[in-house]
Amino acid sequence: SANAAMSSSADPSVHTNYSAGSPRLKACVSDMSVGNSRFFTYQEMYQITDGFSPRNLLGEGGFGSVYKGRLPEGKDVAVKQLRDGSGQGEREFQAEVEIISRVHHRHLVSLVGYCIANSQRLLVYDFVSNDTLHYHLHGQGRPVLEWSARVKIAAGAARGIAYLHEDCHPRIIHRDIKSSNILLDNNFDALVTAFPKCV
Repeated sequence: SANAAMSSSADPSVHTNYSAGSPRLKACVSDMSVGNSRFFTYQEMYQITDGFSPRNLLGEGGFGSVYKGRLPEGKDVAVKQLRDGSGQGEREFQAEVEIISRVHHRHLVSLVGYCIANSQRLLVYDFVSNDTLHYHLHGQGRPVLEWSARVKIAAGAARGIAYLHEDCHPRIIHRDIKSSNILLDNNFDALVTAFPKCV
């Protein structure tokens, strides 16, 4: 039964009744697009992550799994596959996506798009190339992070979190601030991720 469950989650035909190029899908995409975010089909998510391949797995947590993907135009993205059984309905998920899609700050990871397919809920974010703050602080064999870099990261993360908590409308309370939710670009600028709780 475990193998059957795995095959059903990997087979895109299980999660949707129409293909990426079908007239039915094209007719409803404009209705499903939310805010500034882009709607993706489950087939597209399956293709860009190479079937949610383990070699593309970036991380796992209580929310689900994150995979690296590449869009057809060559843009690298991070695909967050939310764990089944969250109880979140389609309208609630779309409302959350609409709020997150309006969030734009140089120290926050940007939402590219989303996917809803039966029980599947996926979020697509910009890919940030230099791993997490946790990795640079605690990764085995990593050089000690210089004090100037630590100050720069802390200040950037604080600016991103302050924007969420004080300047967003509605305000977004992060509620899960930790080093693994602070991503770093190649210049060691901090980008905060995982901020779903709106108030």
